[in-house]
Amino acid sequence: MDSVRRVIDRAEQRCKEKGSRLTEKRKQVLSLLLKSGKALSAYELVEAYKTDLGDRLPAMSVYRILEFLMSEHLVHRLEIANKYVACDHINCEQHHNETQFVICGQCQKVKEISISGSIMEELKKNANEVGFNLSNLQLEMSCICEDCRDKSNLNKGL
Repeated sequence: MDSVRRVIDRAEQRCKEKGSRLTEKRKQVLSLLLKSGKALSAYELVEAYKTDLGDRLPAMSVYRILEFLMSEHLVHRLEIANKYVACDHINCEQHHNETQFVICGQCQKVKEISISGSIMEELKKNANEVGFNLSNLQLEMSCICEDCRDKSNLNKGL
C-alpha cells in the first residue's frame, strides 16, 4: 500500500507544520481508515486494529485518536452513520472548510465530493428564510454506489 504510506507521510508532515505529532497509534488508526475505503465506527476500528495489527486498542483510546485526527482535518465524522472516514484531501495544500459526502447505504463506501459555493449559499439562504442558521456545512447524502447498484440489478436479472 504505497499510496497509503504517502498519505500517512503527508499527514505526518502536516502535523509537524502545525506543531502536533502523529504518533504511531494515530498513524495506524488513520491507515486503517485509508485502507478500508469505507466509513468505520470506533468499535469497528477496535476490531480492525486487533485483526490487522494483532494488538488491542481500547475504545476510549480510539475515540481520543479520532478526536485528534479530526482536529488536524485528517478524518471526518459522519453524523448520519456515526462513523469516521479519512479525508480525501490530506495531500492537498489547501484547507477544505466545507465537506460533502455521498454514502452508500448498503456497503458504507464513502466519497468526498465538491459542491459549488453558490449551492452552499443557496442552502444557507433557504435555511435563514425559515428561521434557521446552518451550524455545520457538512452535507451527507445517502446513496447507492455503482457496485451495489450493479449487484442489485444482477440479482433482479436486469
